Amino acid sequence: KYSIPLIKFKPMKKLVLLLSLPLFCFAQTETFLSLPKQKSFFQKTDQLSSDFSGAKIVLHPEQTFQSIDGFGFTLTGGSAQLIQALEPVKRAALLQELFGKNGISILRIGVGATDLDATVFSYEDKPRKFSLEPSKADLIPVLQQILTINPAIKLMATPWSPPTWMKDNGESKGGSLLEKYYTTYANYLANYIQAMEKEGIRIWALTPQNEPLHPGNNPSMYMSSQMQANFIKTALGPVFKKRNINTKIIVYDHNCDHPEYAIDLLNDAEAKQYVSGSAFHLYNGDISALSKVKAAHPDKDLYFTEQWTGYKGDFTGDFMWHVKNVILGAVNNHAKTAIEWNLANDPSYGPHTPGGCTECLGALTISGQDITRNQSYYIVMQAARFVPAGSVRLGIDVPEGIQAAAFKRPDGKTVLLVQNEGRKKNLSIEKLNLEIPAESVLTIIL
Repeated sequence: KYSIPLIKFKPMKKLVLLLSLPLFCFAQTETFLSLPKQKSFFQKTDQLSSDFSGAKIVLHPEQTFQSIDGFGFTLTGGSAQLIQALEPVKRAALLQELFGKNGISILRIGVGATDLDATVFSYEDKPRKFSLEPSKADLIPVLQQILTINPAIKLMATPWSPPTWMKDNGESKGGSLLEKYYTTYANYLANYIQAMEKEGIRIWALTPQNEPLHPGNNPSMYMSSQMQANFIKTALGPVFKKRNINTKIIVYDHNCDHPEYAIDLLNDAEAKQYVSGSAFHLYNGDISALSKVKAAHPDKDLYFTEQWTGYKGDFTGDFMWHVKNVILGAVNNHAKTAIEWNLANDPSYGPHTPGGCTECLGALTISGQDITRNQSYYIVMQAARFVPAGSVRLGIDVPEGIQAAAFKRPDGKTVLLVQNEGRKKNLSIEKLNLEIPAESVLTIIL
């Protein structure tokens, strides 16, 4: 556990730099090292190395790819409940740490309950009785506080289930949306967006269904690609257009093992006209699936929107795997976002619904007024601290055993995130020579 501010750094042994090219003068270059085994993160390093034998990393600044919308978490209702229960001074300090300068730039939130809310609910449990009341104690106030810190933060909203009376099984778990309620449900989602707007909360993007091929959660719903295409082209798209709603529609929002879901849906021209892109998780499949979708539909964007860490996981193993696949892997396969799962849980891995996730480890564990930072906090901050929204990914070639991504930031600086999963290595980037320790991530700002 830590006290606010909660990142403390140990003195480090020798690390890094030699600069011998005017392009990268020492005064303009910064490096920050993360060593997950030592639980030492983002430590600034300034010692020189004279070893010129390193394998080369080649930066291609003339090759530009997607712009970055952000790195962040899902702010579940349970997460908001725990944060809102903090003492005001402690809550304000935590939110400033998370969402202030060099912080989280995107959040995913539930439309109604997620499985990490204390109870199951929708915003219209009875027909024609729409209300945001279930979220007014926790989620909405926390979002409003976040927006005072970062008014530009992007909010992506996702329903885990429609109101039960719109479904063919009448239950929060499983079932499918009845076709006769397509337009009703589209108006429900439009009502949600406009009601949140009245609370000062703008919904930047919406996915029509969380994990549409996993109807076993609570809440959840099954929605095939054809169902989702039909819903978008006959109801959601037209309703948004009629009501002048500019919120992005992002499809799929599920695992990388079924890229054909997004590809097939986007092959439907009537549905595609309303869609901004597709979203992915990585509980199954390979992160390269995003590039398959990009190749099939290069005019549509890609987003990575969820990956959990479990309480049984190993800190170092989780950190290294997620940096490799979720942070570097997602952006190098054209994702504009990289979002980890829940922001906060209590020591019992709640709140959660009956049947909801019982092993999900939040980025934060909040026990009363005590806060512990877990691996996904550092996973996201590894990118969020250094790569703000509006950065553009650049081309980069790396030697075997190294993963990396490069970005041009809005301030004109270039950032490289470099991961070494193996033994200590010597690397050369242009005339910058460095030593990167085993099992580490190095951030280089040029």
